[in-house]
This record gives sequence, structure tokens and C-alpha cells, in this order.
Amino acid sequence: MAATTTTRRFTIDAIQDEARHLVSTGAISRQQPIYTLCQYIPAREWGDVECELERCSYLLRDRIGDLLGVERWDND
Repeated sequence: MAATTTTRRFTIDAIQDEARHLVSTGAISRQQPIYTLCQYIPAREWGDVECELERCSYLLRDRIGDLLGVERWDND
């Protein structure tokens, strides 16, 4: 049996969803830099995340809030 490797492709939507989840659980804050996410994403996948962020014109020093954009609150 041959071993197969699966590569997970990170899209900007997936990165934003992960960041949104981490913010909602209180693990990170919107004011922290985007590179804080590297603590929660496996090292072998971080390069792909960096490439996707760069492709979408985000810098690792930008804030998580910049990545998430404006949030809408339905319970106001």
C-alpha cells in the first residue's frame, strides 16, 4: 500500500474563519498581529498560509482585525 500525503490548501476565507474562531473563543484578540496565528496553525502549513496572505496583500504585522474586516452583530 502506498502512502499518500494530503496537502491542505489555505484560502483567505479559511484563514479568516480560523482567525474569527480564535477571536470568538478569546484565544487571540483583534489587536494582535496576524503572525500570532502561527501559534495555532501547524508549522508545515504555515508557509502556505503566508503565501495566501501575501497574495491577498496582507502583511504579517497587520492586525487580526484588518484580516477579519467589519463584523456584523445581529443581537444589538
